Amino acid sequence: MTTADMLELFRYNAWANERIASSMTRLPLDGLSQDLGGSFPSVRDTFAHIVSAEWIWLERWTGHHPTSAPDWLKSADLPQLLEHLQAIEAKRALFLAGLAESDLSETCSFTLLSGKEAACPLQDLLIHVTNHSTYHRGQIAAMLRRLGTPALATDFFVYRTQ
Repeated sequence: MTTADMLELFRYNAWANERIASSMTRLPLDGLSQDLGGSFPSVRDTFAHIVSAEWIWLERWTGHHPTSAPDWLKSADLPQLLEHLQAIEAKRALFLAGLAESDLSETCSFTLLSGKEAACPLQDLLIHVTNHSTYHRGQIAAMLRRLGTPALATDFFVYRTQ
């Protein structure tokens, strides 16, 4: 993949995050926090996980080594999570715009939240983040359906054909 491909992948990711968030705003407040089981118990908690994971990975790519999820994660409501996500997306866009093709194959070393050291080519980590968010957006879409609120489509195909 090229840096142009990565920029497009993250433009899609931002578009898809915005669409799932838009669908989430149609829920009553108690629906956002209703325990539905799964990887994360509620729609809000699953979306918060997406936002915090995107923050953690960006921190790692920029040379920081967070040892825990961000402090704002537990108390942020949906509008606050969206504000954090917009800031993350803006900072990430600058990071991606500054990448050279050769940077994609460079090894990125980081520390997992468990304390374990790890390393992987940057391009694999970039793909991982978009794939991770896609996975959890699918969980949110299923949760929304269970709550009687359909989710807007977030398929890459829909993104490319609109």
